[in-house]
Amino acid sequence: MGFDIHPFSEDPSRPLVLGGVHLPGGRGLSGHSDADVVAHAVADAVLGAAGLGDLGEHFPDTDAAWAGADSLAILTRVVGLAAAGGWSVGNIDCTVVLEAPKLAPHRAEMARLLGDVVGAHVSVKATRAEGLGAIGRGEGVACWAVALLVR
Repeated sequence: MGFDIHPFSEDPSRPLVLGGVHLPGGRGLSGHSDADVVAHAVADAVLGAAGLGDLGEHFPDTDAAWAGADSLAILTRVVGLAAAGGWSVGNIDCTVVLEAPKLAPHRAEMARLLGDVVGAHVSVKATRAEGLGAIGRGEGVACWAVALLVR
């Protein structure tokens, strides 16, 4: 299982990227890379399932090499690390928690882009926090992901 959460950025020029998709009109997320919580949660799930630690171990936010990085490139590296250990992705299931924007128009493209990277079926679902906590107050976006790996 992987999890990631990022607050919205105060930088109006920062794009909102979720699952590799640039969502028009949405406030971007604050983070060291492009802050794609969906790709980060998927990468963390793959790393965990392969017994390879977590995202912060491999891509620390103190490493300037990853500043502004495309999170699909990070996910590609993670899939390569898992493959080097004899693992391939069987499937991925993600749940994105956010108040806005609506993900329904973008979920298929997100699943396709993520699936192309991991080489397997990816399911992307969305839900609201119904006003609870920081996410429910519209302060950011969170994502949980589960990865099934096979040898």
